[in-house]
Amino acid sequence: MPTNFTVVPVRDGRRKTRKVGSVEEEEEEEEEEDVDDNNVLREADEYAPGDGLRKESSPFINNTDNDKAISYDGKNMALFEEEMDSNPMVSSLLNKLANYTNLTQGAQEHEEADEEEAGPKKKAVKSPQMGTFMGVYLPCLQNILGVILFLRLTWIVGTAGIVESLAIVVMCCSCTMLTAISMSAIATNGVVPAGGSYYMISRSLGPEFGGAVGLCFYLGTTFAGSMYILGTIEILLTYIVPQAAIFVAEKKEDEPAALLNNMRVYGTCCLTLMSLVVFVGVKYVNKLALVFLACVVLSILAIYAGVIKTAFDPPDFPVCLLGNRTLQNLNFDKCLKTEEVGNQTVGTALWALFCGGSRALNASCNEYFVLNNVTVIQGIPGLTSGVISDNMWSDYGPLGMLVEKPRQPAVLAADTSQDVYLPYVVNDIASFFTLLVGIYFPSVTGIMAGSNRSGDLRDAQKSIPIGTILAIATTTFIYLTSVVLFGACIDTVLLRDKFGDSVKRNLVIGTLSWPSPWVIVIGSFFSCCGAGLQSLTGAPRLLQAIARDGIVPFLAVFGHGKANGEPTWALLLTGGICEIGILIASLDAVAPILSMFFLMCYLFVNLACAVQTLLRTPNWRPRFKYYHWALSFLGMSLCLSLMFISSWYYAIVAMVIAGLIYKYIEYRGAEKEWGDGIRGLSLNAARYALIRLEEAPPHTKNWRPQMLVLLNVDTDLAVKHPRLLSLTTQLKAGKGLTIVGNVLEGTYLTKDSEAKTAEQNIKSSMAAERTKGFCHVVVSSNLRDGFSHLIQSAGLGGMKHNTVLMAWPGTWKQSNDPASWKNFIETVRETTATHHALLVAKNVDSFPGNLERLGEGTIDVWWVVHDGGMLMLLPFLLRQHKVWRKCKMRIFTVAQMDDNSIQMKKDLQMFLYHLRLDAEVEVVEMHDSDISAFTYEKTLVMEQRSQMLKQMQLSRNEREREAQLIHDRNTASHAALSDAAAGVHMTWTKEKLFTERHRAREANANVAVRDLFNMKPEWENLNQSNVRRMHTAVKLNEVVVNKSQGAHLVLLNMPGPPRNRGGDENYMEFLEVLLEGLNRVLLVRGGGREVITIYS
Repeated sequence: MPTNFTVVPVRDGRRKTRKVGSVEEEEEEEEEEDVDDNNVLREADEYAPGDGLRKESSPFINNTDNDKAISYDGKNMALFEEEMDSNPMVSSLLNKLANYTNLTQGAQEHEEADEEEAGPKKKAVKSPQMGTFMGVYLPCLQNILGVILFLRLTWIVGTAGIVESLAIVVMCCSCTMLTAISMSAIATNGVVPAGGSYYMISRSLGPEFGGAVGLCFYLGTTFAGSMYILGTIEILLTYIVPQAAIFVAEKKEDEPAALLNNMRVYGTCCLTLMSLVVFVGVKYVNKLALVFLACVVLSILAIYAGVIKTAFDPPDFPVCLLGNRTLQNLNFDKCLKTEEVGNQTVGTALWALFCGGSRALNASCNEYFVLNNVTVIQGIPGLTSGVISDNMWSDYGPLGMLVEKPRQPAVLAADTSQDVYLPYVVNDIASFFTLLVGIYFPSVTGIMAGSNRSGDLRDAQKSIPIGTILAIATTTFIYLTSVVLFGACIDTVLLRDKFGDSVKRNLVIGTLSWPSPWVIVIGSFFSCCGAGLQSLTGAPRLLQAIARDGIVPFLAVFGHGKANGEPTWALLLTGGICEIGILIASLDAVAPILSMFFLMCYLFVNLACAVQTLLRTPNWRPRFKYYHWALSFLGMSLCLSLMFISSWYYAIVAMVIAGLIYKYIEYRGAEKEWGDGIRGLSLNAARYALIRLEEAPPHTKNWRPQMLVLLNVDTDLAVKHPRLLSLTTQLKAGKGLTIVGNVLEGTYLTKDSEAKTAEQNIKSSMAAERTKGFCHVVVSSNLRDGFSHLIQSAGLGGMKHNTVLMAWPGTWKQSNDPASWKNFIETVRETTATHHALLVAKNVDSFPGNLERLGEGTIDVWWVVHDGGMLMLLPFLLRQHKVWRKCKMRIFTVAQMDDNSIQMKKDLQMFLYHLRLDAEVEVVEMHDSDISAFTYEKTLVMEQRSQMLKQMQLSRNEREREAQLIHDRNTASHAALSDAAAGVHMTWTKEKLFTERHRAREANANVAVRDLFNMKPEWENLNQSNVRRMHTAVKLNEVVVNKSQGAHLVLLNMPGPPRNRGGDENYMEFLEVLLEGLNRVLLVRGGGREVITIYS
């Protein structure tokens, strides 16, 4: 129960009183809010500047737009004054909550808008006063009861029978009752602004589902307008003024086409007139709503009064039968073949209809007419007549089937070809159970009327569930009793007569009413008019709400309207779509279309409630407690079943439309965070999957590179190498995990804004390069530690990276700061220690973008040492992308003197065959050769440069400290590598290992003997290990350049860094020499495990 309380803050001598739940306010004029007569706060920031889109109003903590100018002068809370902008005082928070309203700006007349522009007036805040009965129950009743009840329910009972009609009513009403329970839970879980079901679904399931279902609900409401207009015209032309028809059929077989054309012409005129009324005077539409509701209630009361009267005094509505066939009682008055006129027997008007227009007794007549007699029966025999037994079971039939009375004697004629031209009552459409479900379902829609008016309710949390469920229960009772009473009072042939042709074109349900059929005719006419106006009023506002949310970009124009907020453009679109339904012209064809859209809307309301209940989100605290996820799932299943029962092809079309809208919003729509249930569902699914992933490492068959991309930014925080992201996209093709990491040097407290800017820039580059993944910017005291933290801790649980991708530091020689290449080498060491694969891209800026298409060329793989199969897997993954698709794969391996190169080639081809990889194989023989003078000179220059740098940058004490540090790190690294080696599965045999070691020793000895005679004096002090390494780099580079200089991409085993950190700068020189003369190179280091297998 809401509590009334008074807050009287005293500030600067000014008194300000506000009593919650009353109209009491005393304020100075400059702080007065302009509030319209619908209790709508017209705030200055109601629309975001520049975009014309309505902001989502919220009274809560972060909504401080209106408070920015309010300074805090008190001293009692000075400790918190610096945070007042983001964390306002509780008093101001309660003030906003007490005066919060959730209604959008209401419809206003031009005159009122002009008056407000001429001079703003002070208007008092009106507290919402509508209760459950007026605010929810009656609006729902008005929206649920309507055209189908008056125009089609009798025909449904006559065609489907009482039993199957009850089944249809129970199915449809159960669907809406279950949906109402789910809707009540959602509607009482906080305030529901205007927008109704769209708002509930979008805030519960996210903008994609909300936009898709919101547009479907809009289309359903629009086609409902078409249906009501068609119902209005059908009542007008069939029962009120049939002589107003423009198209008149000369033959009976042309009557359906003439009726449809009349419906199109008059329907279009009626739609135009109603649209003008909505455009000019929507205020009167709302005021006439009670009048239209009164028409519905009076009509229903007239039906029940007529049913009671039939028990003792049935009305006189004779139906003429010829044999067992029902006749159209339009062109004759007497149900007789002949009559006595002046002592002479002559044919009647009925005789002329069956005898070629002649009344002569000797005229040639229809065979069936000659063989059978005419009979008069009462169309409404009454409640006690026992006719209910004839109406229990269905009587479906094809188009053109004659309406016949069961158990009525008749003699069949041989020739039935002329029956279509004779005045029989026939089926105007083929009838079957599923069709009747689709036609009937619109008569139970309209359950959202209460939730749409939550801002007008005194206690929305209480009124919406009670009013909606009571309205559904009432209408369900009306429909169930109507089915039984119609079947018990009206003869079967009259029930199956859709347009009342057998009772002189009287509305069938009108023949049952008391005191006159005109009560129902006039009542249903105004009811359909009112419902059509309500649809044309509500649908444009729903579209405007969707457009103003900004989730569907191409609908932005429909968010604008007249100066007073009326949705002019949305009304035009609604009228255009409504005209499509008018041109269909058949109420029976339009009804299943809107059934699909409403059923889809109800389906997602149930889904939203079920998801929120199962996820148990902290904010899910509805005041309505009588709900359960099982009921929501049952309602959802029933909605889906009814969609396919009604019309499977319409259901598929509706789902395709919703799916296309969903994907469009997902791809192009604005990103919204509404705390929706789908986000929570994703989090739960992700948590479950991560826990499952952590149970065991992935099998080799499931291994794919999960990338950590180490990206650098420049001084402007822009991405340095965006092509690194392109390479990631081409390598991943949107599959697996991608984390893009960056490190800023400093502390987070001083660099937080730069970190956010860098993150936004990286995300923009990722979007431009179509890289799907996550961005992680770390602020660390130094870059080395930052990259180390990323490599160690990026990812979560089993969803962690296994591969690190980085760019080659191309300017390491020119840089005076050795940190660039030292960080690079330490990153290489760290990836080795953590058993991550490493990819280093040289000249990454020359790599192709995602829009480029490389022509005929090759991807060359230089397989020097075994790396677990990474060199085999990477080209295969690249060639899946459009950029590299035309490239061929070539694999080169290096053979030594003792190797059988022919056998190596055969073995490699067989290996590739088992791997299902298509590639050319070539074995390159590298013979032992003398170390060239060029190699010695390169080594000498390298060592001299290294020595000079050390002397320039390190003092004696620093050298000692670094030596100690290198020793400590070397010891730890050696221990780690020993442990790692123990756990790595080696594929070499022991004999082969000993052979390789022995051969290496002999080769080194031979090299030393050969070089002894060619040494220059300055070469004698060179480190022989460095000389050998440089020799390898030079020789291998010569071979690679010779074979692969024209390749689109070269993949090469990356040598590991030296264990002694003193030789780090030499390691960089070795790699530089190895890669010299090559354009695009990808250096690859395996992660210590097999990543590709020959087994299935």
